[in-house]
Amino acid sequence: MSKRGKKYIEARQRIEVGKRYPVQEAVSLVVGTARAKFDETVDTAIRLGVNPAHADQMVRGSVVLPHGLGKSVRVLVFAKGEKEREALEAGADVVGSDDIVEKIKSGWLDFDRVVATPDMMGSVGKLGKILGPRGLMPNPKVGTVTFDVGKAVLELKAGKVEFRVEKAGIVHCPIGKASFGAEKLTENFLALLEMVLKLKPASSKGLYIRSISLSTVMGPGAKVDPLAVRNI
Repeated sequence: MSKRGKKYIEARQRIEVGKRYPVQEAVSLVVGTARAKFDETVDTAIRLGVNPAHADQMVRGSVVLPHGLGKSVRVLVFAKGEKEREALEAGADVVGSDDIVEKIKSGWLDFDRVVATPDMMGSVGKLGKILGPRGLMPNPKVGTVTFDVGKAVLELKAGKVEFRVEKAGIVHCPIGKASFGAEKLTENFLALLEMVLKLKPASSKGLYIRSISLSTVMGPGAKVDPLAVRNI
């Protein structure tokens, strides 16, 4: 069993075990526990009252965070002709078609997000075993398979994040950097939560938002009161 460091133990003592905090207070506590030498990412874990084993209870979507994620995103676009030019004008880092497919097959993975026009999915589909496990496969449900490539690129550059419920019924998603401060992180968190609520499956019965936890990547978690969130 690994031992916790002194900084983690000190941070843990600031958060009351089992207590559920109002959103703003939870975010402030998490920001206050950031002690790493780098700018830590703040993550949220939302446990939902769904069974992902049932297709009609799968929660998956995307949202543009008001303040982004605090990092540059390298966007690859699979497109041809006019759509290729549109992607480049929107700020895509790499644009191509079959040539890029072959480059990826050879091991190139210098990108963070992928967008593709629908007519390119026949070629992109060949990369499923490479892109899929890395969460990079374009998907129409999150807006990354589209002819409106300019809009897709702009949203990704602005801080659009994708999320999906895991087998345990939990949605994990980053909401920014600790350096953002409590106000901006709270706004990002609420934007994410609003989208998760909008995607509630009709077949989901009972309590939908079971629990919420916020933490930095190196720090302890602070639980958010789901009732307080609903009131917001």
